[in-house]
Amino acid sequence: MSYAPFVFISALTGQRLNKLFELINLVKESNSVRITTGKLNDLLAYATARVQPPSDKGKRLKIYYMTQPSTNPPTFVSFANKIDLFHFSYRRYLENQIRETFGLVGTPIRFIVREREEKK
Repeated sequence: MSYAPFVFISALTGQRLNKLFELINLVKESNSVRITTGKLNDLLAYATARVQPPSDKGKRLKIYYMTQPSTNPPTFVSFANKIDLFHFSYRRYLENQIRETFGLVGTPIRFIVREREEKK
């Protein structure tokens, strides 16, 4: 759980106990954050331009859009052309971009990928 922050406290003296409660409030706020679809799609455009989506046998992964249907924990749904091209490392890259851009500290992120046919 690399996303989880930790604070060393002292049970004997109560040192840094206030910092612990500040961190708890910060995690609670980031657990219930709502991000609009427009902001997520801007992030998706930036992230895919920075690191190209994976391809296999001449077929490239296309991510059409991303949305956030729920909070507690933040859940993100991506619609792509082929689920099997959506490698776990690219998923982790997108999760890290979301976490870094929107400041999601200490909260798990659920990431769902759905397949959608290309429009002709």
